[in-house]
Amino acid sequence: MPVRPLPPELAEQARDELNEDPRRLEEGIQHLREWIAKQSYLRARSDDQWLATFLRGCKYSIERTKEKIDLYYSLRTTAPDLFSLKYDDPKFMDLLRSGVALVLPKSVGLKGPRVVLIRANQYDPAIYNVNELLALTLVLQQILYIEDDSFVISGAINIVDLEGATMAHFLQMTPAQIKKLVICGQDASPARLRSSHYISPPHGFETVLCIGKKILSDKIKDRIYVHRNIEELYEFVPKEILPFELGGEGGTTQEIVDYWEQKIKLYGPWLQEDQQFGTDEQFRPGQPKTAADMFGVDGSFRQLDFD
Repeated sequence: MPVRPLPPELAEQARDELNEDPRRLEEGIQHLREWIAKQSYLRARSDDQWLATFLRGCKYSIERTKEKIDLYYSLRTTAPDLFSLKYDDPKFMDLLRSGVALVLPKSVGLKGPRVVLIRANQYDPAIYNVNELLALTLVLQQILYIEDDSFVISGAINIVDLEGATMAHFLQMTPAQIKKLVICGQDASPARLRSSHYISPPHGFETVLCIGKKILSDKIKDRIYVHRNIEELYEFVPKEILPFELGGEGGTTQEIVDYWEQKIKLYGPWLQEDQQFGTDEQFRPGQPKTAADMFGVDGSFRQLDFD
């Protein structure tokens, strides 16, 4: 299936910001498809639209694109816990319906970044864990990769609302877990992160953020903002695209949840097919990738003090 044509505004943005032109796109996709076919250890999607997403995320650097595709699929082997909750598991839909993770339908024009909202107090850490939350967001991201040109070209703004977050939420995080989240979001994802915003952080959050920053690139560090209240967020994300529950005008969280529930059902066959992809590290030339090499030894934050 050929790559979907971009609207004129996004096509211009892709040329200016991503170095895109039709010939580079076609040649890049063909090169990647041939490369994937030669990698005995790698089971990866090779359809045009999927490969175009990775090319655009790497601004058409073929070598960077190969590295990102390799890492994206190797995580399924080295960090299977991040993919343990499948889209067809009833627990997955329960978590989706909680409204803990929302991709907002509105953006600031066609060229505006897509906004992803995480609301920590919407999931019970006694029932769910952070890996299950990430598994949910990864499925939402996959759908955005394949169908949302604004997300792929313009990037994303992440908002994490920490109001009501408790010590139990943060005790699910470990240094190795944070490293997995960073590698998954920074190194393996083709999405362009415009900024990350943390709202109403509890006491002790700074410790977790400090550890995360140690393994973030300088570019990503400079795009992190911590806001003590929701009003500070409005300086970066207009109220018109935020849900009513955050004082915005972008519809209710229930309406957004309903939209994504139907979207997940529609993509069921695609998501089922996707479960076959990954890596066979025993066949990787040279040194196989392992969890210990990539994420290190685990620890905990049990000494943190939360109000």
